[in-house]
Amino acid sequence: MRVIGVESSCDETAVALICSERGLLSHRIHSQIELHQEWGGVVPELASRDHIRRVLPMLAEVLGEAGLQQADIDGVAYTAGPGLIGALLVGACIGRSLAFAWGVPAVGIHHLEGHLLAPLLEAEGPAFPFLALLVSGGHTMLVQVHGLGEYQILGESLDDAAGEAFDKTAKMMGLGYPGGPALARLAASGRAGRFRLPRPMLDRPGFDFSFSGLKTAAVLALREAGDDPAARAGLAADFEAAIVDTLITKTLRALDHCGLDTLVVAGGVGANRRLREMLKAAAAARGARVYYPRPEFCTDNAAMIALAGLKRLERGERAGQAIHARARWPLDELRPPPH
Repeated sequence: MRVIGVESSCDETAVALICSERGLLSHRIHSQIELHQEWGGVVPELASRDHIRRVLPMLAEVLGEAGLQQADIDGVAYTAGPGLIGALLVGACIGRSLAFAWGVPAVGIHHLEGHLLAPLLEAEGPAFPFLALLVSGGHTMLVQVHGLGEYQILGESLDDAAGEAFDKTAKMMGLGYPGGPALARLAASGRAGRFRLPRPMLDRPGFDFSFSGLKTAAVLALREAGDDPAARAGLAADFEAAIVDTLITKTLRALDHCGLDTLVVAGGVGANRRLREMLKAAAAARGARVYYPRPEFCTDNAAMIALAGLKRLERGERAGQAIHARARWPLDELRPPPH
């Protein structure tokens, strides 16, 4: 079965083609970073317009690279939520229209389910069940994954997500957009230990996160650092360390709670080098193995949407003729496919 995937939930336009026998055949990702840099963040209307311009040309590139034609496609998957509603509707309208025109089934995919399944794109992917740390600009959560569509949320952020805290703190430090990667680069040149930043909610039971207080502490520390380059780099290092320590401690607690030895880390912050290195070492000390998607599939992409779509279409799930998209869509509302 060959399935086209379309992702347009925020500021990446992406198209991919996956095959049930040969795996990922082709994919394209276009980032709108340059488009939104002038504004210091994503402008929803600009994002939607750019998706409209790019999806169909990227589709032609993907089909051409795979050496296939429209008649070779057996299904279409598109991101139906959560995300920016205008951006989602672009992908949903195009995806559903392509399926109608080609006479093939379509399925709307939950964006976070795509992230949870992204490590399965790798040659050695994890097997169900596993624990997932989903950490991105919009979400930070620990999810026990029993199988396709069987997700139990153990804990999530009560305010800012980790990636959002990275981006907002970077913006306050004048590091530009996107802020998270810029702050991580600055942290790599700094010496941690100068600023005492909190590790939020580690003294409380459970698996929820909170990063707004950490962000406030960083604002106060930034006043102390002033314009001193070494102090600012040290602050970036201490801020990164506080988030990574919090994520690792909560994740290890959840592994013990679930009695699992398989951990998946997904989402844009999952590409953070410090998080990867420290979490791998901490999990190995407990006899657990950590799986990541390759860095290009940590951020939003269509390969993960095509994969989730393939798995659901293979088990008989079909979208109706109506076009649906949801800006808010709780992950635990998902259900397994019908068969």
